[in-house]
Amino acid sequence: MNSLVNIVLFGIVGAVMMAALLGLLLVAGDRTPRKGVRIAFGAASVAVLLGVPAFAALGELAAGAGYGAAFLSALAVEIIIYAANIALLPAVMHRAGRSATGRPRPSAAVLGGGLVVSALLALAASLLALVFS
Repeated sequence: MNSLVNIVLFGIVGAVMMAALLGLLLVAGDRTPRKGVRIAFGAASVAVLLGVPAFAALGELAAGAGYGAAFLSALAVEIIIYAANIALLPAVMHRAGRSATGRPRPSAAVLGGGLVVSALLALAASLLALVFS
């Protein structure tokens, strides 16, 4: 499979899965969720943030590409998922009742920190794919 197709396919899948999890969390947030529900949502989020990019990296490794291409593929998928989360931030803040006037804008430091976390998650996902290849 082409690398770009791989990135787009898994990026969209990951973004949709995170949006669905976020929507479920917002719906469940109306009621006071028990600790088990919060743990389940956290575990599902970690599974999406590690599993989907790991599958993208595994696809690269299976196609004969090296570890660098697998890492870059996982990083691109993580960045797409991160961008979807940033795009959904206003809806989350509005639903939580913390909406200020206008659209909330994360600072450059927050966005940069998110990219660093995305790189670390991509590193973990590509190493996981390397183990399973």
